Amino acid sequence: MIIKILITGGAGNVGGALARELVLNSYIEVTILDNLSTGMVDKLPSNDYKNWSFINADVNNFSEVSKIMFNNNFDYVFHYAAVVGVQRTLSNPKSVLDDIDGVRNILELSRKTKVKRVFYSSSSEVYGEPVEIPQNEDKTPLNSKLPYAIVKNVAEAYLRSYQSMYGLSFTIFRFFNTFGPLQSDDFVMTRFIKQAMNGEDITINGDGLQTRTFCYIGDNIEATIKCMNHDFFINEVINIGSDYEVTILELAKIIIEVTGSNSIISHKPALKQGDMKRRKPDISKMKLLMNREMVSLREGIRLVYLDFLNK
Repeated sequence: MIIKILITGGAGNVGGALARELVLNSYIEVTILDNLSTGMVDKLPSNDYKNWSFINADVNNFSEVSKIMFNNNFDYVFHYAAVVGVQRTLSNPKSVLDDIDGVRNILELSRKTKVKRVFYSSSSEVYGEPVEIPQNEDKTPLNSKLPYAIVKNVAEAYLRSYQSMYGLSFTIFRFFNTFGPLQSDDFVMTRFIKQAMNGEDITINGDGLQTRTFCYIGDNIEATIKCMNHDFFINEVINIGSDYEVTILELAKIIIEVTGSNSIISHKPALKQGDMKRRKPDISKMKLLMNREMVSLREGIRLVYLDFLNK
């Protein structure tokens, strides 16, 4: 029996990695939808696999996405299409708000085409400045005024509403920083590693004492696929990330050490908004999904570094 899956934003870092993993299963047929505004075709699966297709379309356009969904009758939808990244979302607040249309389109069409479950890529940004550490799925203070965080909160409310009214099942993934070899250069991990490899200054916004956690892409993908395959966390929210907390300054030093770089660390003015002081998720739910130790920060950096060296 063929399982038909739609991935929106499937030419992005996480969506592309998900697609490349899913097509390894011959019983899964993957349709990837992306308008390539930030996605790239080199993140799509290999043409060696014949069980996937790519459609250049905008999920925020109802007419475009409705044709795709009515023509395919998908079993599952991973709605990952979004404008992402702090600087990118601050520079394009209107585009961020437009993503609400995409959420509404996907949910309305999923309801009408009898999709079994919608998986949604929410974000750690919904937590705003944390009221407690670690950040637990049941406590969202809604104190962030950033358009990106507001849209993610609205989208989560849409998912709950469609489940309540129409019985449309969902799982909300709140992604914390996820990195891998195909991540765009405007994200901190990739930027730091490439600066180190090129012997450039590693540039930090502010004093670098803000903390983050970094999840290697393989851990993200394994956890999310297990949610689908084993019917875990239906109509629930789950943090997807690492619980190893590190300052941005410490991250830069670790990258210099792992890469053997001679780079020095320099500081730029702090961002005026969007750079939360702390991030550390409660990943108790995610750990229930994993049957192995998660990839450590140093090992993840090493894997990305080696991938860059081999290109």
